[in-house]
Amino acid sequence: MAAKDVAPAVTLGNGHGGGMTPAAPPSNGHRRAIMAPAVTLSSGHRMPAVGLGVWRMENTAVRGLIHAAIRNGYRHFDCAAKYQNEAEVGDALAEAFQTGLVKREDLFITTKLWNSDHGHVIEACKDSLKKLKLDYLDLYLVHFPVATRHTEIGSFASVIGEDGVLDIDTTVSLESTWHAMEDLVNMGLVRSIGISNYGVFLTRDCLAYAKIKPAVNQIEMHPYFQRDSLVKFCQKHGICVTAHTPLGGSTANAKLFGSLSCLEDPVIKGLAEKYGKTPAQLVLRWGLQKNTVVIPKTSKVERLQENLEVFDFDISDEDMEEIKAVDRNHRTNQPAKFWGIDVYS
Repeated sequence: MAAKDVAPAVTLGNGHGGGMTPAAPPSNGHRRAIMAPAVTLSSGHRMPAVGLGVWRMENTAVRGLIHAAIRNGYRHFDCAAKYQNEAEVGDALAEAFQTGLVKREDLFITTKLWNSDHGHVIEACKDSLKKLKLDYLDLYLVHFPVATRHTEIGSFASVIGEDGVLDIDTTVSLESTWHAMEDLVNMGLVRSIGISNYGVFLTRDCLAYAKIKPAVNQIEMHPYFQRDSLVKFCQKHGICVTAHTPLGGSTANAKLFGSLSCLEDPVIKGLAEKYGKTPAQLVLRWGLQKNTVVIPKTSKVERLQENLEVFDFDISDEDMEEIKAVDRNHRTNQPAKFWGIDVYS
């Protein structure tokens, strides 16, 4: 594998004067925005290493959270058609552009193709662009490596058969979906394309048939679900790994899926205290030091800045090893609860 094919590392600051560190508060008492460093994708475009996920963000709260995030320094927003708040995100972005809060070219906007639209990629992408009020996407992802029975563009219910199992469309291949994704790049609708929730074998297959290789694989990754083999495989082949659910889902996934949160782990809590950080900050820093991009989600304005204050310290090699030992291979986001089938099996 040529060196140029290897996924570039995320360049981080530290507590010793190198790289990027949070800006000091100005004299008026207001804190300056913290700008995350960026990783260069295989497409040549740059993606900020910390983004804000909008999953389960209440529609009425989107505008305030998006604008507050921009003021705090966020330039990367992770959306999906399935989240059903693209229109609200689009309104917030349009206002931000119109008022001069930020320029379009300074933002990195991701959204995703839903399962039922695998056979209708171009129409689905155009629908997302219309809702987001954008002329192009920075990144478009295949949300899950499974095509389900198509209903209509803009309809995102998971189609469940009479047997209680997800109605998977076996006539639509992931290869045909990917080639339609490549068409979006050639049409100028999308700058980079990628995959999400793909394991090693499906990622390998995508590389085999791709004319434009996936720039990103967005996967669940946190200290309780570290995915070392998948992360190494992707990075070896020049695919940037983005960690969704990088905080382990916290309380939200515990309620929705009955999962465990790594933020309550005594090792995580102890190390956070050692570094003078919150458990969330420690876990995000861990993800960055694994050379992944992290997209924490929050519905609290006060958490926005906290989740960016992760560039002024380094976790030592010894402590990284200690975190490695807490891995439980525990997936916290498990759609099998609703789909009647484990698509990861």
